[in-house]
Amino acid sequence: MTGRPTLAVVGATGAVGTVLLQILSQRADVWGDIRLIASPRSAGRKLVVRGEEVEVTALAEDAFEGVDVALFDVPDEVAARWVPVAAARGAVVVDNSGAFRMDADVPLVVPEVNARAVRNRPRGIVANPNCTTLSMIVVLGALHAEFGLRSLVASSYQAVSGAGRDGVETLRRQLSVVAGTRLGTTPGDVRRAVGDDTGPFPDPVALNVVPWAGSLREDGWSSEEMKVRDESRKILGLPRLPVAVTCVRVPVVTGHSLSLHASFEDEVTVDRAREILATAPGVVLCDEPAAGEFPMPADVVGTDPTWVGRVRRALDDPTSLELFVCGDNLRKGAALNTAQIAELVAAELA
Repeated sequence: MTGRPTLAVVGATGAVGTVLLQILSQRADVWGDIRLIASPRSAGRKLVVRGEEVEVTALAEDAFEGVDVALFDVPDEVAARWVPVAAARGAVVVDNSGAFRMDADVPLVVPEVNARAVRNRPRGIVANPNCTTLSMIVVLGALHAEFGLRSLVASSYQAVSGAGRDGVETLRRQLSVVAGTRLGTTPGDVRRAVGDDTGPFPDPVALNVVPWAGSLREDGWSSEEMKVRDESRKILGLPRLPVAVTCVRVPVVTGHSLSLHASFEDEVTVDRAREILATAPGVVLCDEPAAGEFPMPADVVGTDPTWVGRVRRALDDPTSLELFVCGDNLRKGAALNTAQIAELVAAELA
């Protein structure tokens, strides 16, 4: 390779792809040519990246000719088919799907936590974690480095954009239906107002919380909950870490939040935890409850860091902390982390 590496963005017209193009225009420009790739129905569209219009090309084998790094944001089944094709053509692939995350020979990377793992990629593939995992793992990684994480209990409050554009449009339709309707007085009134229009969710999400995300797995767990457990173990290098997760969908457009009960090998103090979090890369400490300052999706949307607050030591355990974290699931939860991984690869190729 001579000059700056050629980058391909696969799935450029999707929700995360759109944010990724914005991020590529905002960050230091380390790329040469940038190609935009999507499904054949999107071919011919023109999108703006780095201030210039670029025409979208159809996903095909020859689209990866001469590509050094390919960023994939496509459904799992599409990634499973096309990621190996791009890698076989010589591209280093950063994949945002779940198709390869738990493969032993594919590193799962969060640059603030395990950047070195990106160099060990025997298949030419680097995986990007799930958006829920990414909304908490930078905070946990910083605390783990100091105290040694022993176990984790997490409850997520996940935005509808985690289900893609269909999730966002479903919430907007439901809100328009229930607006001005007298609700909350009889059982099932929200369900009756919404009817069968639940979109990608099992139940109405407008004016509701749905304690479910993903598909059913063994013993009543959901696929989303299993992702958080398995990915956290892999990223932190703790294959037997006890993790219990409950994933909840809430009527928020963008911004995942999690309540965490993290237990450590050593005794912890709130003051030391705050010191660590205040200086951790990619973290903003927002923790002044008396002034009404704590992380909320309405405040963190459109920002890059993970925000953390409500830092407390557990009432009955001096080795445990209670925390509330919040992050933009389309930025650090997907597009930004993908771009950061790609920049690590670009520096290596230079």
